[in-house]
Amino acid sequence: MRAKLEISNTFLKGSFIEQGDKFFELINPADETIIGNLICSSEKQIDEAIYITHESKALMRALSKESKVDILQFIYDEVSKNRDQFGELISLEMGAPIELASNAHINMGLDHLINTINVLKEYNFTEKNDGYDILKISIGAVGLITPWNWPLNQLFTKVASAIAAGCSILVKPSEYSPLSAKLVAEIISKSELPKGAFNMINGIGSDMGHLITSDPRLSMISFTGSTRAGIEIQKNAADTIKRVSLELGGKSAHIIFDDVDYTKAIPLALDQCFLNSGQSCSSPTRLLVHEKDIFEIEEIALNYAQTIECINPKETKKGIGPLVNINQFNQVKDFIQSAVDAGHHVLCGGTELPNNQTNGYYIKPTIFTRVENSSGISQNEIFGPVLCIITYKNLDDALRIVNESKYGLSSYITCANYEDGFNFAKNIEAGQTIINKPSRGSVPAPFGGFKMSGNGREHGVYGLEEYLEVKAII
Repeated sequence: MRAKLEISNTFLKGSFIEQGDKFFELINPADETIIGNLICSSEKQIDEAIYITHESKALMRALSKESKVDILQFIYDEVSKNRDQFGELISLEMGAPIELASNAHINMGLDHLINTINVLKEYNFTEKNDGYDILKISIGAVGLITPWNWPLNQLFTKVASAIAAGCSILVKPSEYSPLSAKLVAEIISKSELPKGAFNMINGIGSDMGHLITSDPRLSMISFTGSTRAGIEIQKNAADTIKRVSLELGGKSAHIIFDDVDYTKAIPLALDQCFLNSGQSCSSPTRLLVHEKDIFEIEEIALNYAQTIECINPKETKKGIGPLVNINQFNQVKDFIQSAVDAGHHVLCGGTELPNNQTNGYYIKPTIFTRVENSSGISQNEIFGPVLCIITYKNLDDALRIVNESKYGLSSYITCANYEDGFNFAKNIEAGQTIINKPSRGSVPAPFGGFKMSGNGREHGVYGLEEYLEVKAII
C-alpha cells in the first residue's frame, strides 16, 4: 500500500508530470518511517526528456553572457531566500543534522553559483591569435547524474557550469534526495532560462542509467558517484564517443606530521573524517601518524571520539546523523564486521546501535588503529564514519602508504611548516591536497580525481571548460 504523499520529479519543459507506473519508497533514515513515494519517470518520459533537451541546445547557445549571469544570479538569490526550506528537506531526506543541512550543505551549493557567476563575467569565449581564432562553444545537450550525499552542492556544481557554458540540461538526481532537487527545479522554472533547457527525471539509477548514458542525443555525461557505477557509465557512453566526466570514489589520506600539537590536530582530523557521517567521497578516512607517537595519538583519538554523539537530525547540538538508507547502513556494518573478524584492533565504535538510539540507520564513530595499509578496511571506500589509523616510519614511508591506493581524489596534511607540507603534497597522487585547513572552503580551485577516482575537473573556470568545445577558425 502506497503512502499518501506522492512526489514527482519528472520535470519537462517547465512543468512537473504527475504520472508514472513505478514508485520508489522514501524512508526517513532517522526513524525508518515512510516519507512518501517518488513517482519514477517512465521510459517514454525519459525519451521525451532527452528529446526536449537535445532540441533546446540551440536556445542555450544563443543566450548572451549577460543573460546567463542574470539567470545564475536569480537562482542564487532564490536559493538564499529558501535556505530554511532547503535545510529542512535535506535533513529529512538524507538524515543530515539540521545545523549541517542548513549551513554547510546550502553554503557549498551557493558557493558554486557565485563562483561560477564571477568566472562567467570575466570569461572570454573568443580568442584572437595570429592567423587564427579560437571559439569556445557549448558542447550541446548534457546529462547530469548527481548523488545524495551533498545533494545541493553536487547539483549546482554541475548545473551552474553547464548553464554558464550554454548547455541544455537533463538532470537525474539521486532517488534518495528528490525533495531538495524538486525545489531546485521549481526555482529554475521561475528564471529566464528557456523552457526545455532544463529537464529532470528521477527513479532508480540502475534501472534508467543506461538509457541516459548511451543515448547519442546527449553530447556529454557528468556523473558523481561510486567507481563501480562510473565504470558502467564509461562503457555505456563509449559507443557514441560522448564526453564523460567522472567524480568517483575516494580513500583519502590525512598525514599528520610529527611536529604538530596532537591535542589540536587529532580532533580536527576526526571531525574531517566524520563530517556528514563519513558520507563524502573526499573524507580523510586514512589517518597517517608517526609510529613513535601512536600511544599518545590513540589516547587523544579515543577521548575525543567518545564525545561525538549520534543525534536525531532535528537536534541542534553537535553530533552526527544516520546513514542515508538501509543498504548503506548494512554495507558499512559489513565492512566493520569484516575488519573485526580479520583481527584489526577496534579503538572505539562497532556495529551496534548507539545507546541512545533504538532505530534509524546510525553507525557510531568507529576507529581501527595500527592498521596495515594493504588491508580491506584501509583500501576500500566505506562511506560511513569509519577511520583507519596507520603508522609510518618517516615521510618517505608515509608517501608510499598514501600512494598505495587505487583512489586519488583528495588528501590532507597537518604540519608545523607550510613549505614542508607543500613539498610533500607535490608527490601525492590525488587531485587536491588541503594543508592546515579543515576543508577546501569556498575557493574555486579545481576538484577531481586521479586513478580510480575519476577524470575531469569541476568548480570555477575548470568546471566551466568541461562543458565547452574548442573550435579553430583559420
